[in-house]
Amino acid sequence: MADLFSPLDVGSFEFSHRVVMAPMTRNRAETGNVPHTLNATYYQQRSDAAFIITEATQMCPEGQGYPGTPGIHSKEQIDGWREVTDAVHEAGGRIFLQIWHVGRISHPDLQPDGKDPVAPSAIQPTGEAMTFSGMKPFVTPRALDEEEIPGLIEQYRQSAKNADMAGFDGVEVHGANGYLLDQFTRDSTNTRTDSYGGSVENRCRFPLEVTDAVVEIWGKERVGYRISPFQPYNDISDSDPVSTFSYLTEELAKRDLLYLHLVELGGNEDGDDFMAARNPLFAKLRDLWPNTLITNGGYDREKADAVINAGLADMVAFGALYLSNPDLPERLLSGAGFNEAQRATFYGGGAEGYTDYPFLKS
Repeated sequence: MADLFSPLDVGSFEFSHRVVMAPMTRNRAETGNVPHTLNATYYQQRSDAAFIITEATQMCPEGQGYPGTPGIHSKEQIDGWREVTDAVHEAGGRIFLQIWHVGRISHPDLQPDGKDPVAPSAIQPTGEAMTFSGMKPFVTPRALDEEEIPGLIEQYRQSAKNADMAGFDGVEVHGANGYLLDQFTRDSTNTRTDSYGGSVENRCRFPLEVTDAVVEIWGKERVGYRISPFQPYNDISDSDPVSTFSYLTEELAKRDLLYLHLVELGGNEDGDDFMAARNPLFAKLRDLWPNTLITNGGYDREKADAVINAGLADMVAFGALYLSNPDLPERLLSGAGFNEAQRATFYGGGAEGYTDYPFLKS
């Protein structure tokens, strides 16, 4: 009977447990969106994860949607990430880079030369963008020309090369949470009439071409893909999520990627059930996905054991709980208490609420 602390072999990786550190935006990169020593300390503290998935990292300047988020498109950023990966490896850990483009979830204040952000279609999202001068309403993005898409794919490919130069163990393609690849995938944000819009095959074309470009650099055995079919985050939806995400999952499965990372809806705060057991789409995607499936959504030890034992997931990613407990696997295994997360320090700042959470041994 498998549980959260059953060993697991995934491709060439041998994991002693199944606790994954989820990607979490922390807005603590330096000028130029460069990772630095404080970031290296933060990730090194959490090197006891089966593996770490970094905070979302923009693959080009136009991919940025928040202040202080790191990039992977300049030499300085590559060098900064190398400091992070060296620190994690020194502590015996493994770390994957999450490659990101926010698409329309940005603002001219964050874009090169103050230009409008880009998206599959010129549809303004509801809500506000976090800018350097405070919150501002989202703008109507510029719809990408079809001729621009090969250039974007090449930027994804180059970011994958840069991640290799930075010393990562693998990469995760961010296709979730209402950002660019998710915007192409879902029909509420993609109303194109060319070969990248309309049918589910066309809407998934760009995300799959990006995945193929990343696999060319890393090989299928070191690439994961993240989806969030249940989430309306960033004002996104789909008229037929079962068909859309079944097709996408089937196509990703044909590419034999290392893992699929599935983000659940708003955690498991309501009731004792875990979403995987009560959502037919989750079960369908599990049936369609032949390799390692990671789920993420407010799990505790009991629910994580249950979802793994039921065969609905192979690993569980923890977000806020890992943020505030750098020795989370030890705490989960021993049944020890948890540090309380300081939400006021989640985004931006320095060491407070970032690298100063106490370990059990302290």
